[in-house]
Amino acid sequence: MGVLRAGIIGCGKVADFHAKAFIALPESELVAVCGRDMTKTEAYAARYNVAAYTDVKTMVQEQKLDVVAVCSPHPLHAQHAVAAADCGCHVMVEKPLAASLADCNAIVEAAERNGVTIGTLVQRRFYPPCVRMKQAIDDGKLGTPILGTVHMLGWRDEAYYNSDPWRGTWAGEGGGVMATQATHQIDLLLWFMGDVDEVYGVHCNFNHPYIEVEDTAVVIVKFKNGAIGNLVMSNSQDPALYGKVAVHGSNGASVGVQTDGGAMFIAGVSEIEEAPYNDIWTIVGEVALKEQYQAHDEAAFKEADMYYYHKLQMADFLHAIVNGTRPLVDARDGRRTTELFTAVYESCKQNKPIKFPFTPTVKHT
Repeated sequence: MGVLRAGIIGCGKVADFHAKAFIALPESELVAVCGRDMTKTEAYAARYNVAAYTDVKTMVQEQKLDVVAVCSPHPLHAQHAVAAADCGCHVMVEKPLAASLADCNAIVEAAERNGVTIGTLVQRRFYPPCVRMKQAIDDGKLGTPILGTVHMLGWRDEAYYNSDPWRGTWAGEGGGVMATQATHQIDLLLWFMGDVDEVYGVHCNFNHPYIEVEDTAVVIVKFKNGAIGNLVMSNSQDPALYGKVAVHGSNGASVGVQTDGGAMFIAGVSEIEEAPYNDIWTIVGEVALKEQYQAHDEAAFKEADMYYYHKLQMADFLHAIVNGTRPLVDARDGRRTTELFTAVYESCKQNKPIKFPFTPTVKHT
């Protein structure tokens, strides 16, 4: 297989990350973009000297695309991913995979039906401190994981929600802090801890009266392996960006990562201020390594550009397409994150724990 012909679906802020990755990687060539508004799409296409379209199927077929990145609003992910997959195209979907379990199922089924690879973009899995944690867990250095925690505290102001008409709405975004800001930390917790057995959660909107979705959620998780977890997520803490994931083991050792710190990050608008690093590392015989790891990660962060980890995940995805292997993150992984926050909405409605698997009944309007 030669160089993969690539396209972008959606012309929002995060689309630039995918476009720059396709351009930078030798395995791909960006040739087209698709958007709902032709005037805006043509302007975006002109920046990258590519063809502009308003229909996914037409773009994929006329340009003979091998792979596309879906960067449209969350509730449109399934429509666009399935349309591309049904044309025989591989698909990378911006997080979350979709806003509903039904949409996630449609994406997974499209991948299987058409024999194509579909992934979802959660580039924090490629952060060195996250890779280090996963390796330590897999190597049994914590015994077995018994407790996992997530803290994702930050702030979104009214200007942020006014920056796009779909933000902060159920129809346009599919959820609040869980579906948008905390998906990276949810994904990491599930990667580290394994499959979920049961969830109890509550969600609220404390101080964003101009949006429909939640700005705060707290979740208790039981995992199938007997471990438990707790997630605290909020867009109501100002000023703050505080993203942390920790895993505590049966032998008393713990490992953790601060994935995000500093001012709030908005893709395509602001930059990440603080390097991700291992803020907890109490493995016997390795405690002194924490400072070495942090120094290494800070130095690497200063050398990397804003798109570096997007490029790493995209490179992994393109390599999987070329070689017929499984990428580190595929559609089923993305579905697990949506399943968790959907279960929280269900739990809050029914005021009881939700056992997996489950059939969602919550309908937001």
